[in-house]
Amino acid sequence: MFTWSGTDRMGKRIRGEVRGEDMNRIRAQLVQKGVVRPKVRRKTQLFSAREKKITSKDITVFSRQLATMLTSGVPMVTAFDIVGKGHDNPSMAKLILAVKNDIEGGTQLADALSRHPKYFSGLYVNLVSAGETAGILDHLLAKLATYLEKTESLKARVRKALFYPAAVLVVAFAVTVILLVFVVPQFESLFRSFGGDLPAMTRMVVQLSEFFQAQWWKMALGIGGLVGGLAVLRKRSTGFGHFIDRMALRLPLIGAIVNKGTVARFARTLSTMFAAGVPLVEALESVARASGNVVYEQAILHMREQVATGMTLQQSMDNTGLFANMEMQMVAIGEESGALDNMLAKVADFYEEEVDNLVDSLTSLIEPMIMAFLGVVIGGLVIAMYLPIFKMAAVI
Repeated sequence: MFTWSGTDRMGKRIRGEVRGEDMNRIRAQLVQKGVVRPKVRRKTQLFSAREKKITSKDITVFSRQLATMLTSGVPMVTAFDIVGKGHDNPSMAKLILAVKNDIEGGTQLADALSRHPKYFSGLYVNLVSAGETAGILDHLLAKLATYLEKTESLKARVRKALFYPAAVLVVAFAVTVILLVFVVPQFESLFRSFGGDLPAMTRMVVQLSEFFQAQWWKMALGIGGLVGGLAVLRKRSTGFGHFIDRMALRLPLIGAIVNKGTVARFARTLSTMFAAGVPLVEALESVARASGNVVYEQAILHMREQVATGMTLQQSMDNTGLFANMEMQMVAIGEESGALDNMLAKVADFYEEEVDNLVDSLTSLIEPMIMAFLGVVIGGLVIAMYLPIFKMAAVI
């Protein structure tokens, strides 16, 4: 980012910001726009030295913008320049302009993207490569953008199902801790001035409050260490990651959402790649990496080996034991009719709608359960604090 200042032709002072790669080029562009004696400086960023992270949503938006521009006939280098300089995320703008520089140097788009595997997956690069080879890059980029948008939408639905109960439980835990650490001690000092025995429920809450006041930092460190340790273990241990993913598929309701969401992603990804002309064996390898679940990833890689030996896709799916009969029948029809990509797209549409319905059902089911839980916990604490007052009032 650069800041610039100067005057217009009427002598009025003007200033602004612009994104670019070279100060002299920016100064020349400003002169062409009518800015008199422009001064250009690199923008200082005291509090934003840490660049924003590039998210999958950034890649999705970039893909749609690039596809739209190429379809409209905008030259590729110009399209990259426009999208890069207009992006809100400096890290994403830097990535786009780096790819643009590679293309200007004569590198194919797929090869330029492959130099950034952290952001552009093998699936992404394969589809772009297929589009360049067939001369239909704009068409395949549009398909790729649609695929990424549907994948992001599916992820958002699954996150919605998991986030709501987790957020409410965290808030409930925080409120309970605040009551035990700050509110209960105030009542405790009041109870001591009364004298006499406290009700059993009140004594239990007071003892719990004393425990929290003495051990809260140990509990916080323990919970933080446990969560951090599990996250690191899941990344570094294949066996533990396999265990977590398998357990996620077996959980009531949530397991069904994860299962159907993974099947929808499998069908959508394979449909997109097959429609782009990527060979089935090669496509299955990319689909396995994009599945998002270790159990399905290993099953799809096993399917790939079987398909490579001549087995049909439907038979290999049947051997995994992970796919429902409806999915396999749709795939069998697609293989027989030569419309496998269309059938897989219909499977993906069906399961994405199923995920939507399951998320709504889970939210409707869990809301009253959470309200009841909050009522029991918070209400129990309040009742325990007021029991001695009620007891004293009864004696008076």
